[in-house]
Amino acid sequence: ETELAVKPLSSVLLVVLALAGCAPSVASPRTASGGAPAGGAPIAQTRPAAVEPDEVLAVAPDNWWLLDREEDRVFGTSVARAYRGLIGDRRPVRTVVVAILDSGVDIEHEDLNDVIWVNDDEVPGNGRDDDGNGYVDDVNGWSFIGGPGGDVHHDTYELTRLYDACRDRNELSTPSCSALAAEFEERRAELMQLLQQYRKLDQQMRTFQAVLQAHLGTRLLTRDAVEDIAPTTPELSRARAGYLQLFDMGATPEVLADGLEGLTGQAEYGLNPDYDPRSIVGDNYADGNERIYGNNNVEGPAADHGTHVAGIVAAERGNGIGVDGIAPAVRIMVVRTVPDGDERDKDVANAIRYAVDNGAHIINMSFGKGHSPGKALVDDAVRYAESRGVLMVHAAGNDASDVENEDNFPNRYFLNGGQSNLWLEVGASAWSSADSLAANFSNYGRSRVDVFAPGVAILSTIPNNEYERNQGTSMAAPVVSGLAALIMAYHPNLTVAQVREIILETATRYTAQPVVVPGGEGSRRTFGELSATGGIINAYAALRRAAELSR
Repeated sequence: ETELAVKPLSSVLLVVLALAGCAPSVASPRTASGGAPAGGAPIAQTRPAAVEPDEVLAVAPDNWWLLDREEDRVFGTSVARAYRGLIGDRRPVRTVVVAILDSGVDIEHEDLNDVIWVNDDEVPGNGRDDDGNGYVDDVNGWSFIGGPGGDVHHDTYELTRLYDACRDRNELSTPSCSALAAEFEERRAELMQLLQQYRKLDQQMRTFQAVLQAHLGTRLLTRDAVEDIAPTTPELSRARAGYLQLFDMGATPEVLADGLEGLTGQAEYGLNPDYDPRSIVGDNYADGNERIYGNNNVEGPAADHGTHVAGIVAAERGNGIGVDGIAPAVRIMVVRTVPDGDERDKDVANAIRYAVDNGAHIINMSFGKGHSPGKALVDDAVRYAESRGVLMVHAAGNDASDVENEDNFPNRYFLNGGQSNLWLEVGASAWSSADSLAANFSNYGRSRVDVFAPGVAILSTIPNNEYERNQGTSMAAPVVSGLAALIMAYHPNLTVAQVREIILETATRYTAQPVVVPGGEGSRRTFGELSATGGIINAYAALRRAAELSR
């Protein structure tokens, strides 16, 4: 499942829970799947430490993650400072290929079309496997979730697939399946309860809107227009008060509609054991060693998430439109792997191998899940990537959980012991408040999360030449991938292990800074307890260190 911290339903989840009077038992964003990535306003923040009140920024700058703490008063990555003070007019030494394993990418986007990887050994559209790699017409990458029958859009959660397998074997009551069955049934029951609550709220909002629209004589309502209404009837008074209460708590008509769509999608697809779209792909799903399947539609039916991730890394710099990616001289290889639902281990393993075999230097993985029945397949692929010197960057997840105690897959740890040494696990940081350095949705872990990077209110590309603010560890991971690509582009003599170490050792340490623990209901720890470095990546310091090592 793609890891977005604020999917359409989550921004209003607490409103629903408060009005319904129930505990936030399903507040985990991973369970909130089934919709397009959410954009919009950043998470509310308090005043930055050591900044005078008249210097506080009320809204995150459009490029805040590229800015510098000292110069710009936000907890950015000092990318802009690195370009000004270290890179200047110097040209990159080499082109770096970053594989985006995701939902798909709009390869014709105005800010990405010139940075998409092209397989020069493949003749476009001739229906032949010109380069002999087994994948026909893989000009810009490959999709492991498409086939002759089209493209997978929705899929189930891994938990649902495991439950379904137990059910098919009539083993739901056995020790090996009973815990899975209990987990599935609990999640399904919580989903249906929340869906009912959303439907009730949505209907209330629609009722309020109808009264207000009739009074104002327009279908276009604004908060200011509603607030200016002087009620003349009890019905109008109730509609005005109800609309403003919901609106001010984040339950706008648009958010409610999106949330309802997302929850309905979960019920119809993600947590529906009778739904199985795999026949579209046409592979022998039981054969984990099968590698040649899929199609070359790298955009797919819903490329919002992958397009946003790609733009953070490599949106064309200095072209006067849209946004600037972190790294120049990048080529984005698109490997479509993640549906609306949980990615499948077989596809993840094959996507990693495809990226490695076709020249990727960095693999960005902004997805994750809580179960991995095919982890051995993924482990083998991770070992393969490491053997070929490919850096793997993975989003830590958006459950506001300590991953020292909660499973999150894929990960660097092998089933038979040992771990990958070319892996970076990334948490998400926020922009303006010292005590909110850790984004309130981000997973964390003293040894299992390596470093934090900006992941709140990140403006980037989405399909059809548009741009949107999204947030999640999905956004933090490509910030790190972008920095790795930036270092590799200017210092190609460094090994991948050195690049990884530079990123970690030059992260700006906030180890002693007390922060609100994600999901901790106001409890505090030091930032140093939330990751191995206790820091946020710093491009200026990293490039300076890279230059020292390159001499």
